[in-house]
Amino acid sequence: MIYDLELMKVGKVYDNGTTAVAGFDLAVTKGEFIAFLGPSGCGKTTTLRMIAGFESISSGDMMIKGIRMNDVPAQKRPTSTIFQNYALFPHMTVRRNVGYGLAVKGMPKAEIDAKVDRILATLGLEDIAERKPERLSGGQRQRIALARGLVVEPDILLLDEPLGALDANLRKAIQNELKLLQKNLGVTFVFVTHAQSEALALSDRIVVMNQGRVEQISPPHQLYTRPNTPFVAQFVGRNTIFAGTVKGSEGGMTVAETASGTLAGKPSAAFDGGAHVNLVVPAEAIEVVPAQEARRERIAADFGGNVIDATISRFDVVGHISHLAVTLPDSRSIALEGHVEKYRPDAFAVGSQVVLSWSPEQATVIPAH
Repeated sequence: MIYDLELMKVGKVYDNGTTAVAGFDLAVTKGEFIAFLGPSGCGKTTTLRMIAGFESISSGDMMIKGIRMNDVPAQKRPTSTIFQNYALFPHMTVRRNVGYGLAVKGMPKAEIDAKVDRILATLGLEDIAERKPERLSGGQRQRIALARGLVVEPDILLLDEPLGALDANLRKAIQNELKLLQKNLGVTFVFVTHAQSEALALSDRIVVMNQGRVEQISPPHQLYTRPNTPFVAQFVGRNTIFAGTVKGSEGGMTVAETASGTLAGKPSAAFDGGAHVNLVVPAEAIEVVPAQEARRERIAADFGGNVIDATISRFDVVGHISHLAVTLPDSRSIALEGHVEKYRPDAFAVGSQVVLSWSPEQATVIPAH
Protein backbone atom coordinates (compact mmCIF):
# COMPACT_ATOMS: atom_id res chain seq x y z
CA MET A 1 0.00 0.00 0.00
CA ILE A 2 1.24 3.48 -0.88
CA TYR A 3 0.67 6.01 1.90
CA ASP A 4 0.39 9.79 1.61
CA LEU A 5 3.13 10.00 4.23
CA GLU A 6 5.36 7.29 5.66
CA LEU A 7 8.12 7.68 8.22
CA MET A 8 10.36 4.65 8.68
CA LYS A 9 12.72 4.74 11.66
CA VAL A 10 13.24 8.46 11.09
CA GLY A 11 15.74 10.10 13.42
CA LYS A 12 17.41 13.45 13.94
CA VAL A 13 20.74 13.92 15.75
CA TYR A 14 22.27 17.41 15.90
CA ASP A 15 25.96 18.11 15.34
CA ASN A 16 26.57 18.34 19.11
CA GLY A 17 25.30 14.78 19.54
CA THR A 18 21.87 15.68 20.91
CA THR A 19 19.14 13.29 19.77
CA ALA A 20 15.98 15.22 18.89
CA VAL A 21 14.00 12.36 17.31
CA ALA A 22 14.67 8.62 17.40
CA GLY A 23 13.08 5.69 15.56
CA PHE A 24 9.90 7.49 14.44
CA ASP A 25 7.54 5.14 12.55
CA LEU A 26 4.25 6.38 11.08
CA ALA A 27 2.05 5.57 8.08
CA VAL A 28 -0.60 8.15 7.10
CA THR A 29 -3.38 7.42 4.61
CA LYS A 30 -4.84 10.01 2.25
CA GLY A 31 -7.16 12.50 3.93
CA GLU A 32 -6.14 11.68 7.50
CA PHE A 33 -5.82 14.40 10.14
CA ILE A 34 -2.79 13.50 12.27
CA ALA A 35 -1.78 15.44 15.39
CA PHE A 36 1.67 15.41 16.98
CA LEU A 37 1.14 16.02 20.70
CA GLY A 38 3.65 16.39 23.48
CA PRO A 39 5.45 18.79 25.83
CA SER A 40 7.95 21.39 24.68
CA GLY A 41 11.18 19.82 23.45
CA CYS A 42 9.66 16.40 22.75
CA GLY A 43 10.60 16.47 19.04
CA LYS A 44 7.21 17.11 17.44
CA THR A 45 8.17 20.35 15.64
CA THR A 46 11.52 18.88 14.58
CA THR A 47 9.65 15.96 13.00
CA LEU A 48 7.31 18.36 11.19
CA ARG A 49 10.30 20.33 9.90
CA MET A 50 11.92 17.11 8.61
CA ILE A 51 8.73 16.32 6.70
CA ALA A 52 8.70 19.85 5.27
CA GLY A 53 12.38 19.69 4.31
CA PHE A 54 13.50 22.46 6.68
CA GLU A 55 15.57 19.98 8.74
CA SER A 56 17.75 17.19 7.38
CA ILE A 57 17.02 13.58 8.33
CA SER A 58 19.86 11.85 10.17
CA SER A 59 18.56 8.31 9.80
CA GLY A 60 15.64 6.39 8.34
CA ASP A 61 13.46 7.27 5.36
CA MET A 62 10.62 9.70 4.75
CA MET A 63 8.25 8.88 1.87
CA ILE A 64 5.43 10.90 0.30
CA LYS A 65 3.16 8.87 -1.98
CA GLY A 66 5.82 6.17 -2.23
CA ILE A 67 8.65 8.53 -3.24
CA ARG A 68 11.67 8.94 -0.95
CA MET A 69 11.95 12.59 0.10
CA ASN A 70 15.03 12.62 2.33
CA ASP A 71 17.16 14.67 -0.08
CA VAL A 72 14.41 16.56 -1.95
CA PRO A 73 14.58 20.35 -1.30
CA ALA A 74 11.70 21.87 0.64
CA GLN A 75 10.42 23.91 -2.31
CA LYS A 76 10.12 20.77 -4.45
CA ARG A 77 8.14 18.72 -1.93
CA PRO A 78 4.35 18.38 -2.35
CA THR A 79 3.78 20.00 1.05
CA SER A 80 2.75 23.38 2.43
CA THR A 81 3.51 24.66 5.92
CA ILE A 82 1.50 27.04 8.08
CA PHE A 83 3.34 28.58 11.04
CA GLN A 84 2.04 30.02 14.30
CA ASN A 85 2.92 33.59 13.28
CA TYR A 86 1.33 33.05 9.81
CA ALA A 87 4.36 34.73 8.09
CA LEU A 88 2.18 36.97 5.91
CA PHE A 89 3.81 39.68 3.79
CA PRO A 90 2.67 43.01 5.30
CA HIS A 91 3.11 44.99 2.06
CA MET A 92 0.93 42.62 0.02
CA THR A 93 -2.85 42.45 -0.18
CA VAL A 94 -4.70 39.31 0.86
CA ARG A 95 -5.00 38.30 -2.80
CA ARG A 96 -1.28 38.67 -3.46
CA ASN A 97 -0.37 36.86 -0.22
CA VAL A 98 -2.55 33.92 -1.17
CA GLY A 99 -1.22 33.76 -4.73
CA TYR A 100 2.45 34.22 -3.83
CA GLY A 101 3.35 30.54 -3.93
CA LEU A 102 1.74 30.10 -7.33
CA ALA A 103 3.58 33.14 -8.68
CA VAL A 104 6.92 31.74 -7.45
CA LYS A 105 6.19 28.58 -9.43
CA GLY A 106 5.78 30.69 -12.57
CA MET A 107 2.10 29.92 -13.11
CA PRO A 108 0.28 32.11 -15.67
CA LYS A 109 -1.59 35.06 -14.10
CA ALA A 110 -5.00 33.94 -15.35
CA GLU A 111 -4.55 30.54 -13.73
CA ILE A 112 -3.30 32.15 -10.50
CA ASP A 113 -6.35 34.43 -10.38
CA ALA A 114 -8.74 31.52 -10.90
CA LYS A 115 -7.14 29.41 -8.16
CA VAL A 116 -6.96 32.33 -5.73
CA ASP A 117 -10.59 33.27 -6.37
CA ARG A 118 -11.65 29.69 -5.70
CA ILE A 119 -9.80 29.35 -2.38
CA LEU A 120 -10.87 32.82 -1.22
CA ALA A 121 -14.48 31.83 -1.84
CA THR A 122 -14.01 28.52 -0.01
CA LEU A 123 -12.69 30.31 3.08
CA GLY A 124 -15.07 33.29 2.90
CA LEU A 125 -12.33 35.86 2.24
CA GLU A 126 -13.62 37.52 -0.96
CA ASP A 127 -14.70 40.72 0.82
CA ILE A 128 -11.23 41.41 2.22
CA ALA A 129 -9.20 40.32 -0.82
CA GLU A 130 -7.74 43.81 -1.40
CA ARG A 131 -6.89 44.57 2.22
CA LYS A 132 -3.45 44.26 3.78
CA PRO A 133 -2.78 42.02 6.82
CA GLU A 134 -2.34 44.91 9.27
CA ARG A 135 -6.04 45.78 8.87
CA LEU A 136 -7.26 42.26 9.65
CA SER A 137 -8.20 40.32 12.76
CA GLY A 138 -6.32 37.30 14.06
CA GLY A 139 -8.96 34.96 12.73
CA GLN A 140 -8.83 36.54 9.27
CA ARG A 141 -5.03 36.31 9.16
CA GLN A 142 -5.25 32.66 10.17
CA ARG A 143 -7.64 31.97 7.28
CA ILE A 144 -5.32 33.77 4.86
CA ALA A 145 -2.44 31.56 5.98
CA LEU A 146 -4.64 28.52 5.38
CA ALA A 147 -5.63 29.82 1.95
CA ARG A 148 -2.00 30.41 0.97
CA GLY A 149 -1.08 26.90 2.10
CA LEU A 150 -3.99 25.22 0.33
CA VAL A 151 -4.01 27.16 -2.95
CA VAL A 152 -0.89 25.33 -4.16
CA GLU A 153 -2.87 22.07 -3.80
CA PRO A 154 -0.36 20.21 -1.61
CA ASP A 155 -0.57 16.51 -0.93
CA ILE A 156 0.10 17.26 2.72
CA LEU A 157 -0.59 20.42 4.72
CA LEU A 158 1.74 20.85 7.71
CA LEU A 159 0.50 23.04 10.57
CA ASP A 160 2.87 24.15 13.33
CA GLU A 161 0.75 25.34 16.29
CA PRO A 162 -1.36 27.48 13.91
CA LEU A 163 -3.96 28.40 16.55
CA GLY A 164 -1.54 29.32 19.32
CA ALA A 165 -1.83 33.10 18.78
CA LEU A 166 -5.65 33.16 18.96
CA ASP A 167 -7.78 33.81 22.03
CA ALA A 168 -9.81 30.93 23.47
CA ASN A 169 -13.16 31.72 21.82
CA LEU A 170 -11.68 32.38 18.39
CA ARG A 171 -9.48 29.27 18.68
CA LYS A 172 -12.57 27.12 19.24
CA ALA A 173 -14.35 28.65 16.25
CA ILE A 174 -11.33 28.15 13.98
CA GLN A 175 -10.96 24.54 15.21
CA ASN A 176 -14.46 23.78 13.96
CA GLU A 177 -13.79 25.46 10.62
CA LEU A 178 -10.45 23.70 10.22
CA LYS A 179 -11.88 20.22 10.75
CA LEU A 180 -14.78 20.85 8.36
CA LEU A 181 -12.45 22.32 5.73
CA GLN A 182 -10.08 19.38 5.95
CA LYS A 183 -12.88 16.85 5.51
CA ASN A 184 -14.35 18.74 2.56
CA LEU A 185 -11.01 19.09 0.76
CA GLY A 186 -9.73 15.60 1.56
CA VAL A 187 -6.18 16.91 2.07
CA THR A 188 -3.89 15.13 4.54
CA PHE A 189 -3.17 17.36 7.54
CA VAL A 190 -0.28 16.94 9.98
CA PHE A 191 -0.81 19.21 12.95
CA VAL A 192 1.63 20.02 15.77
CA THR A 193 0.22 21.13 19.12
CA HIS A 194 0.97 21.02 22.84
CA ALA A 195 -2.75 21.48 23.66
CA GLN A 196 -4.39 18.10 24.12
CA SER A 197 -7.88 19.60 23.73
CA GLU A 198 -7.00 20.61 20.15
CA ALA A 199 -5.52 17.22 19.33
CA LEU A 200 -8.50 15.36 20.80
CA ALA A 201 -11.04 17.58 19.01
CA LEU A 202 -9.46 17.74 15.56
CA SER A 203 -7.48 14.64 14.73
CA ASP A 204 -8.24 11.18 13.39
CA ARG A 205 -5.14 9.86 15.17
CA ILE A 206 -2.79 11.36 17.72
CA VAL A 207 0.94 10.72 17.98
CA VAL A 208 2.09 11.34 21.57
CA MET A 209 5.80 12.12 21.79
CA ASN A 210 8.16 12.29 24.74
CA GLN A 211 11.90 13.01 24.67
CA GLY A 212 12.15 12.40 20.94
CA ARG A 213 10.30 9.09 20.92
CA VAL A 214 6.77 8.01 20.09
CA GLU A 215 4.88 6.87 23.18
CA GLN A 216 1.56 5.96 21.55
CA ILE A 217 -0.36 6.39 18.28
CA SER A 218 -4.12 6.04 18.69
CA PRO A 219 -7.48 7.58 17.76
CA PRO A 220 -8.48 10.31 20.27
CA HIS A 221 -11.04 8.32 22.28
CA GLN A 222 -8.76 5.31 22.57
CA LEU A 223 -5.82 7.47 23.60
CA TYR A 224 -7.91 9.22 26.25
CA THR A 225 -9.47 6.09 27.71
CA ARG A 226 -6.74 3.47 27.10
CA PRO A 227 -3.24 4.90 27.63
CA ASN A 228 -0.45 2.42 26.91
CA THR A 229 2.40 3.96 28.91
CA PRO A 230 2.85 5.80 32.23
CA PHE A 231 3.78 8.99 30.36
CA VAL A 232 0.59 8.99 28.28
CA ALA A 233 -1.48 8.23 31.39
CA GLN A 234 -0.01 11.29 33.11
CA PHE A 235 0.02 13.61 30.09
CA VAL A 236 -3.39 12.99 28.51
CA GLY A 237 -6.64 13.44 30.41
CA ARG A 238 -7.06 13.47 34.19
CA ASN A 239 -6.05 10.06 35.47
CA THR A 240 -5.29 8.68 38.89
CA ILE A 241 -2.53 6.07 38.87
CA PHE A 242 -2.16 3.27 41.44
CA ALA A 243 1.14 1.38 41.42
CA GLY A 244 0.95 -2.30 42.29
CA THR A 245 1.86 -5.89 41.52
CA VAL A 246 -0.26 -8.42 39.67
CA LYS A 247 -2.08 -10.97 41.84
CA GLY A 248 -3.91 -12.69 39.00
CA SER A 249 -6.93 -12.25 36.75
CA GLU A 250 -10.67 -12.52 37.19
CA GLY A 251 -13.34 -12.28 34.49
CA GLY A 252 -10.83 -10.98 31.95
CA MET A 253 -9.66 -8.23 34.32
CA THR A 254 -6.20 -7.99 35.87
CA VAL A 255 -6.19 -7.87 39.68
CA ALA A 256 -3.35 -5.96 41.34
CA GLU A 257 -2.31 -5.42 44.92
CA THR A 258 -1.73 -1.71 45.59
CA ALA A 259 -1.11 0.50 48.62
CA SER A 260 -4.82 1.39 48.41
CA GLY A 261 -5.95 -2.25 48.42
CA THR A 262 -6.76 -4.88 45.82
CA LEU A 263 -7.90 -3.18 42.61
CA ALA A 264 -8.88 -4.44 39.15
CA GLY A 265 -8.77 -3.07 35.61
CA LYS A 266 -8.67 -4.03 31.95
CA PRO A 267 -5.16 -5.19 30.95
CA SER A 268 -3.32 -3.50 28.09
CA ALA A 269 -1.16 -6.62 27.68
CA ALA A 270 -0.64 -10.07 29.18
CA PHE A 271 0.91 -9.83 32.66
CA ASP A 272 2.61 -12.52 34.73
CA GLY A 273 1.92 -12.82 38.42
CA GLY A 274 4.08 -10.44 40.44
CA ALA A 275 4.62 -8.08 37.50
CA HIS A 276 4.91 -4.40 38.43
CA VAL A 277 2.01 -2.47 36.90
CA ASN A 278 0.12 0.81 37.06
CA LEU A 279 -3.67 0.84 37.28
CA VAL A 280 -4.94 3.96 35.49
CA VAL A 281 -8.38 5.35 36.40
CA PRO A 282 -9.89 8.28 34.44
CA ALA A 283 -11.49 10.98 36.59
CA GLU A 284 -14.73 10.53 34.61
CA ALA A 285 -14.96 6.88 35.74
CA ILE A 286 -14.84 7.59 39.47
CA GLU A 287 -18.06 7.63 41.50
CA VAL A 288 -18.17 9.42 44.87
CA VAL A 289 -20.58 8.33 47.62
CA PRO A 290 -20.87 9.86 51.12
CA ALA A 291 -19.49 7.36 53.63
CA GLN A 292 -22.67 7.35 55.68
CA GLU A 293 -24.57 6.21 52.59
CA ALA A 294 -21.96 3.68 51.57
CA ARG A 295 -22.42 -0.02 52.00
CA ARG A 296 -18.97 -1.20 51.09
CA GLU A 297 -19.97 -4.78 50.37
CA ARG A 298 -22.65 -3.73 47.89
CA ILE A 299 -20.39 -1.14 46.25
CA ALA A 300 -17.54 -3.64 46.05
CA ALA A 301 -19.87 -6.12 44.36
CA ASP A 302 -21.16 -3.49 41.93
CA PHE A 303 -17.70 -2.15 41.05
CA GLY A 304 -15.59 -5.28 41.01
CA GLY A 305 -13.94 -4.62 44.35
CA ASN A 306 -12.64 -1.17 43.44
CA VAL A 307 -13.47 0.74 46.62
CA ILE A 308 -11.26 3.35 48.32
CA ASP A 309 -11.87 5.65 51.30
CA ALA A 310 -11.25 9.37 50.80
CA THR A 311 -11.94 12.79 52.33
CA ILE A 312 -13.52 15.85 50.70
CA SER A 313 -10.87 18.60 50.76
CA ARG A 314 -12.57 21.15 48.50
CA PHE A 315 -16.07 21.69 47.13
CA ASP A 316 -17.13 24.48 44.76
CA VAL A 317 -20.13 24.99 42.50
CA VAL A 318 -19.64 26.79 39.18
CA GLY A 319 -22.93 27.17 37.34
CA HIS A 320 -24.54 23.74 37.41
CA ILE A 321 -21.27 21.82 37.87
CA SER A 322 -19.87 20.76 41.25
CA HIS A 323 -16.07 20.67 41.49
CA LEU A 324 -14.66 18.38 44.16
CA ALA A 325 -11.18 17.65 45.42
CA VAL A 326 -10.81 14.44 47.40
CA THR A 327 -7.77 13.33 49.36
CA LEU A 328 -6.70 9.68 49.32
CA PRO A 329 -5.17 7.86 52.32
CA ASP A 330 -1.71 8.32 50.72
CA SER A 331 -2.31 12.12 50.76
CA ARG A 332 -2.76 12.44 47.00
CA SER A 333 -5.52 14.76 45.81
CA ILE A 334 -7.93 13.98 42.97
CA ALA A 335 -10.03 16.61 41.16
CA LEU A 336 -13.51 15.41 40.16
CA GLU A 337 -16.66 17.05 38.86
CA GLY A 338 -20.31 16.32 38.17
CA HIS A 339 -23.75 17.87 37.97
CA VAL A 340 -24.82 19.73 41.11
CA GLU A 341 -27.86 17.47 41.41
CA LYS A 342 -25.53 14.48 41.69
CA TYR A 343 -22.96 16.07 43.99
CA ARG A 344 -24.98 18.33 46.30
CA PRO A 345 -23.23 20.82 48.62
CA ASP A 346 -25.15 19.53 51.66
CA ALA A 347 -23.95 15.95 51.09
CA PHE A 348 -20.30 16.67 50.35
CA ALA A 349 -19.11 19.13 52.98
CA VAL A 350 -15.37 19.79 53.23
CA GLY A 351 -13.86 17.33 55.68
CA SER A 352 -16.55 14.69 55.22
CA GLN A 353 -15.67 11.06 54.52
CA VAL A 354 -16.56 9.51 51.16
CA VAL A 355 -16.04 6.28 49.25
CA LEU A 356 -14.58 6.22 45.70
CA SER A 357 -15.36 3.42 43.27
CA TRP A 358 -15.17 2.61 39.55
CA SER A 359 -15.90 -0.20 37.14
CA PRO A 360 -12.89 -2.41 36.27
CA GLU A 361 -13.78 -2.08 32.56
CA GLN A 362 -13.12 1.68 32.76
CA ALA A 363 -9.65 1.33 34.29
CA THR A 364 -6.54 0.23 32.40
CA VAL A 365 -3.64 -1.82 33.73
CA ILE A 366 -0.37 -0.91 32.01
CA PRO A 367 3.30 -1.83 32.55
CA ALA A 368 4.91 0.24 35.30
CA HIS A 369 7.85 1.16 33.04
